[in-house]
Amino acid sequence: MTSSDTSPSVLSPARVRNPVGAHIPVAGGLAKVGLAYAADLHAESVQVFVANPRGWATPDGNPRQDEEFREACARLALPAYVHAPYLINFGSHTEATAEKSVESLRHSLRRAREIGALGVVVHTGSATGGRTRAVALGQLRELLLPLLDELTHDDDPYLLLESTAGQGASLCARTWDFGPYFEALDSHPMLGVCLDTCHIFAAGHDLAGHGGMKETLDLLVDTVGAGRLKLIHANDSKDVTGAHKDRHENIGAGHIGAEPFRELFSHPATEGVPLVIETPGGKEGHVADVARLKELREG
Repeated sequence: MTSSDTSPSVLSPARVRNPVGAHIPVAGGLAKVGLAYAADLHAESVQVFVANPRGWATPDGNPRQDEEFREACARLALPAYVHAPYLINFGSHTEATAEKSVESLRHSLRRAREIGALGVVVHTGSATGGRTRAVALGQLRELLLPLLDELTHDDDPYLLLESTAGQGASLCARTWDFGPYFEALDSHPMLGVCLDTCHIFAAGHDLAGHGGMKETLDLLVDTVGAGRLKLIHANDSKDVTGAHKDRHENIGAGHIGAEPFRELFSHPATEGVPLVIETPGGKEGHVADVARLKELREG
């Protein structure tokens, strides 16, 4: 898709309560490859990597591709998000990891602004080296709060905290864990939450139980306040609740099942919040999952 492409196959999410889309591949061109993939999915929202997710490199973007991507997303009212690299951990006891985490996240935030993304998703990390949670949170305050304070432009993205499945010494897994994390960062106005349904289920919130989705969303709002939920990673789970395993499954094919997602769409906390899938099965699986979520959205 180029900046002059007016293909109707990418729908305008301005018409719907919750835009549904996917994490899209961008190798070969952010706009050329990424938006073409989104069109094939009939995606209404997108998420991308702007660097190797398993490395520390901070590559420059392609100005032409950046401009085409930004213009197309603006024209189509297509909300876009950046996922920061997985190696980032502000609770690490290793000085090199902590320093590289700052550099990597600053890069993701800058690139997000350049491509018009609304938010940058970062994993909340863990307290390594036998450190207490309090010590790790104190360190992330020192490292992360200055990055948040740099977000002063009108088009700067939100920083969206994504909790983990609760493995090891995770700093944030259950809904209430966001509380100390937000407190460490003074509940900064540019701070938000990306809720991953697989992660929160794996951490112990039984979304599949009666009223489980509503209870979980209620707890999240009670913890961080209304309006802080900015993005949802809609993923089913290959494992049972509380397994602390981050293994995504296609919508309705895992232990969460389809109905909790229908419940998600009706909760006040999710109004206007885009959904992005990170499910297996390649393009065929993604097409099916985006379509399935849209069906559930309709009730």
